[in-house]
Amino acid sequence: MQLEFDKNLVLSKIDKVVDKTLSMDLTWDWPCGVAFYGISRAYEASKNDEYIQRLKDAVDLRIDVGLPSFWTVNTCSMGHCLMTLYKSTGDEKYMDLIKSKLDYLQNKAERFGDNVLQHTVSSSNDFPEQAWADTLFMAAYFMLRLGVFLDDRKLIEDALNQYYYHVEFLQCKSTGLWYHAYNNIEKGHMSGFRWGRANAWAAYTMSRVRMVLPEPYLYPPYMHIDCSLRDQLSALKALQRPSGLWGTLLDDNESYDEVSASAGIGAAMILNNNPLHTSHATAALKGVMENVAEDGSVMNVSGGTAVMRDRVGYMSVPKVWTQGWGQGLALAQLAAVLESDSKELKKAR
Repeated sequence: MQLEFDKNLVLSKIDKVVDKTLSMDLTWDWPCGVAFYGISRAYEASKNDEYIQRLKDAVDLRIDVGLPSFWTVNTCSMGHCLMTLYKSTGDEKYMDLIKSKLDYLQNKAERFGDNVLQHTVSSSNDFPEQAWADTLFMAAYFMLRLGVFLDDRKLIEDALNQYYYHVEFLQCKSTGLWYHAYNNIEKGHMSGFRWGRANAWAAYTMSRVRMVLPEPYLYPPYMHIDCSLRDQLSALKALQRPSGLWGTLLDDNESYDEVSASAGIGAAMILNNNPLHTSHATAALKGVMENVAEDGSVMNVSGGTAVMRDRVGYMSVPKVWTQGWGQGLALAQLAAVLESDSKELKKAR
């Protein structure tokens, strides 16, 4: 089966989402990191040089107005677009920032257990010994990309170690779904909900491992990742709604459709390239594109979400604002659509 899409329509949607994203006053933190990652993926998939120039201008402006005084796991997400800019321009100022973020992750970031990154959002110790699915996108995937680019085996192994333990801590082995977070002190998942966007962070970044890591089968942790993704996508397939989307709480039929999670999951299904998922990936694409407004805003994206205390907490997070992570994950999905006929994707299975 082939993914069904209108290439001209996809390109038009990308253009609108890029325009809207670049009009947003996102600062140097994870909403901008995810949004600008999406633009970098749109550039790489479409080969539209206008995107990389506009991305460069946007990043340079943020450098000029001043960077944060400290890094966190979340601010390291900006490393993704910096990598794309460095590869495109060769400008060392981008690599200097990349290496600064790497120094933080390797030498200063809080870790626990078997060298697992603790999720951090500020200079305070907000979440002691907590592993969040978000960390895979913000830090582990960035470390993996950089390790491959620098041909640094130790960095690659550190990144894969993050994946390994996040799978161990966060995936429910009986259902295949992922919890939002894990508290190593209490040895539990706190409120214990299967939050949609957490599953998107996991599914999307795991699907990218095979795309960026040469000969992944030579790294034992990769087998762990591959099987985790297999079981997760199988479970997610069964929970997709008639709209083509997934709920903000995946296994709660009363929870609202959430577009950023659906974009990330849909992208993972495309990149994983399992023919049993093609119809589901096509439905997810349709569902997400129907939620792109005429001005390029990705609609029905839930706000920033901590590990909420209860079901009501997750259900009450508003979905009325345009969010950087919604823009970025939608662009990641649309870029995956353009890649779906590529030789690289066909070789990946």
